[in-house]
Amino acid sequence: MIREAYAKELQRIQDEVMLLGSMVGDAILKSVEVLKRRDHEGAKCLRKADREINQRRYAIESDVLTLIATQQPVAGDMRVLAAVLEIATELERLGDYAKGIAKISLKIGDEPLIKPLLDLPVMAQKGVDMLRRALDAFAHRDVEQARQIPHEDDAVDDLYDQVYRELIAIIMGNPRTIDQANYLMWAAHNLERTADRVTNICERVIFMVTGEMVEIGRKGVREYN
Repeated sequence: MIREAYAKELQRIQDEVMLLGSMVGDAILKSVEVLKRRDHEGAKCLRKADREINQRRYAIESDVLTLIATQQPVAGDMRVLAAVLEIATELERLGDYAKGIAKISLKIGDEPLIKPLLDLPVMAQKGVDMLRRALDAFAHRDVEQARQIPHEDDAVDDLYDQVYRELIAIIMGNPRTIDQANYLMWAAHNLERTADRVTNICERVIFMVTGEMVEIGRKGVREYN
């Protein structure tokens, strides 16, 4: 493979990551919407869409391994491909969270919701906004943005804690709500984990650009020991 063709293939793989990320972000937002609207057909479609997300992840992985085996990239290109493998895996897991919320919607069925879904859509929107900007940082090699995005996870955590407290209060007032409350807690948990996965993506972006392995937490960035 001549250098020009190699560069095009490397760019194509990165474009596939961006497309996968867009699909995953849309799935997360739709999963909360179908839960809110009790859209059972939409929930079934999301479960089917998860298979395409999985297939795209595996295709990216296969293409990366083929490129490594045939071109033996070094230095910066190798870090890009290593980051792509990790990011594609994170995106596939984010897709699983959307599928999980769709399953929860189907499990609740036509039973009236025990609380208005006000916070879950906000959590979903915040998580997807973080995801989109993390992927933008990946595309533009923006290390500073990758370092800043994970600190927004605190707002998502606060919303999760609020949902948890509200659901516990509902259970205490009416123990018969415990099953649905547990389902809604799992939905909120999936959305809280979305922001954590985005943090992992940001860490891979930093590694890709700088070669620095870091862990980003609430109190900043530190190197792995």
